[in-house]
Amino acid sequence: MDTYAGRVAVITGASRGLGAGLAARFAEVGFRLGLCARTQPRASFESVDPPECASVDVTDHAAVKRFCDRVVDRFGQIDLWVNNAGLLHPIGPLRSADPEDAARLMAVNVTGVMHATAVFADHVRSHPGGGVLINMSSGAATTPYAGWAPYCASKAAVDQLTRTVALEEREHGLAAYAVSPGLVDTDMQALIRSTTPENFPAVDRFLQIKESDAFNSPAWVADQLLALAFAVPAPDQVVVRIPDQPAPGRAQ
Repeated sequence: MDTYAGRVAVITGASRGLGAGLAARFAEVGFRLGLCARTQPRASFESVDPPECASVDVTDHAAVKRFCDRVVDRFGQIDLWVNNAGLLHPIGPLRSADPEDAARLMAVNVTGVMHATAVFADHVRSHPGGGVLINMSSGAATTPYAGWAPYCASKAAVDQLTRTVALEEREHGLAAYAVSPGLVDTDMQALIRSTTPENFPAVDRFLQIKESDAFNSPAWVADQLLALAFAVPAPDQVVVRIPDQPAPGRAQ
């Protein structure tokens, strides 16, 4: 399929999990891709052009800007930017969390999203045609979970940051969304399931979800993101939750 032929997307946190799944699906429908993560992504899928891949620390604004410039130099401009990079660790009561681990989570999940959002907003202002920003959020932005204080706080911050940027940049052609992808069976989910009830009292819920295979597939999430990003007219709602995938397709 080449539904989105000629369009360019950047995905952060693209070396594994949901980010790698999004990249594969975006390539399948015709996107040219810029992929980055702490560990340089290795594309294991066919694409119209080989992706521009790099190891990028999203907490380093200059590094994010350099990567943006590399993608633009190669493909001309960026139409869609997905901020997917994020951490869940540390899990457990905040009083016992390692301060450095908690600070690192906030740096990646909030400061990293802020850096990439600013870089992409500046890029969108530099050319005609606009662009779409998707910041990956979570149900934890609005539902508190004991043991996830830093993570919940970081995702609430992402939602509000995205609302604010949507106001600031709408007249300049940037559509911004904070999107909760629902549950996707990634390494992050495996980490959750391996946590003791003492550190994460809701762990049984996630074990039951695994048992029933009640997950959204990365391909489903990718298709929902693209439907949102390129809807005409553009939705007014900034904070969005992807619907659950119909049961027969959950194993895709």
